[in-house]
Amino acid sequence: MDDTPSPAAVGESARPAPALAPAAVRRIIIGVMLALLLAAIDQTIVATALPTIGNELGDLEHLQWVVTVYLLSATAVTPIYGKLADIIGRRVTLLAATIIFLVGSALCALAPTMFVLIGARFVQGLGGGGLIALPLTIVADIVPPRERMRYQAYFASVFFTASIAGPLLGGLLAEHLHWSLIFWINLPIGAIALAMTVGVLRRLPRHERPHRLDIVGALTMTAAATSLLLALAWGGTAYRWGSPEILGLIAASAVAWVLFVARLLTAAEPFVPLAVMFNPVVGTGTLSNFFVVGTMVALTIYVPIYFEAVVGLSAGQSGLALIAFMGGTVTGAQIAGRIMVWTEHYKRGATVGLAVSVASMALLALLAGSLSLWQFEVLLALAGGGIGTIFPVTTVAVQNAVEPHQLGTATASFNFFRSLGSAILVAVFGAIFLGGLGLGGTKIGSLDRLVEEAARNGTPIEPVFGMIFLAATVMLAIGFLFYLAMEERPLKGSDS
Repeated sequence: MDDTPSPAAVGESARPAPALAPAAVRRIIIGVMLALLLAAIDQTIVATALPTIGNELGDLEHLQWVVTVYLLSATAVTPIYGKLADIIGRRVTLLAATIIFLVGSALCALAPTMFVLIGARFVQGLGGGGLIALPLTIVADIVPPRERMRYQAYFASVFFTASIAGPLLGGLLAEHLHWSLIFWINLPIGAIALAMTVGVLRRLPRHERPHRLDIVGALTMTAAATSLLLALAWGGTAYRWGSPEILGLIAASAVAWVLFVARLLTAAEPFVPLAVMFNPVVGTGTLSNFFVVGTMVALTIYVPIYFEAVVGLSAGQSGLALIAFMGGTVTGAQIAGRIMVWTEHYKRGATVGLAVSVASMALLALLAGSLSLWQFEVLLALAGGGIGTIFPVTTVAVQNAVEPHQLGTATASFNFFRSLGSAILVAVFGAIFLGGLGLGGTKIGSLDRLVEEAARNGTPIEPVFGMIFLAATVMLAIGFLFYLAMEERPLKGSDS
């Protein structure tokens, strides 16, 4: 195939963009930061409101699907957004993602039941998949890797704001007003993001190449992941692990994964580009994020439940308590980003950070239920800080390892596996949690009912959280090993 794109293939424009002045770079950065804030705060604001949502809708059993289905839909479309960004341009793709996300947010706010909310979150995820991946791609378009770290502080400030304000705001809104406000709040933020990005993104440089969208690959991956997630969610709770239903789901998932891999090997342009994923930096960096980020997302669901069910905090108080973890994550990212600017061996900061996170989580697993709140918070902050160090290092390293016309596809593939890891590990942690409580076949409508049923079964709840934290320790350790295997290539300078 000829690599020269036609005007129709590149969509908005095929003309090369002039060099951007610093003022234009700043305007673009501000515009995409607002779009990123929209997705970042949605992830953190939901976490502390989840127990309240489960209580009010009378369905705590399916609560994890509020997060899982969002991650699943966002995962399925992330590589498609990357391809579209490389075909029709970053601007149109980002605007479409923002609009879809806002429509999904409104549907979530209006949801009368848990299952309607889960469906609305699926729609919201179709937009959220683009809001996370595209800003990183846009920054990579206009700033070379070595200088890019100066702008990581801006993006870290977005995640810091979302990490601090999100849990607190989510808990307070759910406790004192109504949980639907955590979704309504997206609309004014999204309107501002749209106003900021409609015009300014026309100035982006162009790197489009003609691409094909592998819809078959996307569908087989979604079928494989959905079957696996359903098996993990229902196994040991709604059905016995050895029941025909669970075995059938596992078999269906295995067949779908085989078909997905076959599609990747045979498609002219597969859903996840093998040439990109076989890159030694991209492959190991992506697998590291699969486990580390997936663990982080799962913890944001179950740590608030720990605070409310074990410690006895309210929703608002659990939001304040979760700040230690989320704030630590952002602080770790900022520290690692600064280390990347000033040192040639940029992996060292995250190497230390991840080791600290594994050790801290291991202590939480051993001592869950016996720690005072402040002791728990210190270990949680250390674990979050260590997890945060991986974000800037792996993102920049992956983007540094590919050609400019592959940035959209590589970044989207990177985020695809990160989101897939989050969806799968959330389901794994859910299976551990409900299975450990021995609540198979019991409808769990509230946290109080959960504690009551666990007590009736003679199952103390604290050791179950010890199992959760032990699983987190193992997953973080696996991610750490993949990170150590990631090749450390010199970062390209401003003349690249």
